[in-house]
Amino acid sequence: MSIPFGVTPDGAAVELHTLRAGALSCNVLTYGGTLQSLRVPDRDGKPVDVLLGFDSLEPYLTHDKFLGALVGRYANRIGAARFTLNGKAYPLAANDNGVNHLHGGLDGFNRRVWTVESASENRLLLSLFSPDGDQGYPGNLTVQVTYTLTAEGLTIDYRAESGRDTVCNLTNHAYFNLSGHDSGPVLDQTIQIPADRYTPTDPLSIPTGEIAPVEGTPMDLRTPAPIGARIGEDFPQLLQAGGYDHNWIPNGQPGALRTAARAASAVTGVSMEVLSTLPGIQFYTGNYLDGCPAGKGGAPYARRWGFCLETQFYPDSPNQPGFPSCVLRPGETYAHTTVFRFAAK
Repeated sequence: MSIPFGVTPDGAAVELHTLRAGALSCNVLTYGGTLQSLRVPDRDGKPVDVLLGFDSLEPYLTHDKFLGALVGRYANRIGAARFTLNGKAYPLAANDNGVNHLHGGLDGFNRRVWTVESASENRLLLSLFSPDGDQGYPGNLTVQVTYTLTAEGLTIDYRAESGRDTVCNLTNHAYFNLSGHDSGPVLDQTIQIPADRYTPTDPLSIPTGEIAPVEGTPMDLRTPAPIGARIGEDFPQLLQAGGYDHNWIPNGQPGALRTAARAASAVTGVSMEVLSTLPGIQFYTGNYLDGCPAGKGGAPYARRWGFCLETQFYPDSPNQPGFPSCVLRPGETYAHTTVFRFAAK
């Protein structure tokens, strides 16, 4: 089912599509391919909306928090707002601290109206064409993202092909609050990331190139613990990021669908498992949500009212030869899957 959701300043109509499967339902906007809501049953069978979002189009046009959006052509950060590919330098917009590049630039995929290729009760296929030179990136890129809702959760399938060598890193920037989008800070909710290693960053959140063990640090989230348990410790990586905002390397083989994270709320009983084929996952604790427009139902979203689990290639991979390659070449297909699986008890 789809309904109108407004019109962009350049006259493009935006639709809201509702997907349903079993006791689950979610809303997806064609603007930014945005997940606007995701309702799952709590331990008593009552639906709870676990995604931060807005009731109208206008806040999506103006906010800078990427709530629920598909981001690309390169999700996360690229250091010094440039990369070199095949010996050629590609300058990008320095839209992060005036120095680095973030989430595809000033007019990234989160600010495009995506095309609906097909829609059914529980599935929505969106597409986008990004021309050669778009936001500084080489190659004509065709992108398809499929949202599929089942009785167990939400699957996102990413596909992309390019006419030239380029870099590609697609993700969804959903902010989760498993106690309900309007319930307040998430610090009491539990997090688990089955990863022995992570990628430390400099003070501007660009990876140093090191792949470090989590052992003996607050970055060790291999055992379930409250998000807030160690977030305030005197640890340089946490201090400079204002909390968690880092890339972990989930154990297991990239390319295979494997568990990348788990989270849960004792208030609602809702738990979520994140599975992914991608090499990394960014755990971000909403450290900079202050200043966000009021959310659905007037909810006053603020610092740490939501957390993100963004499956991805590592940040700054185009400039880090020791990281998994994010280069997409003609004849290849960027094909990755992320699953958000829910339960309640």
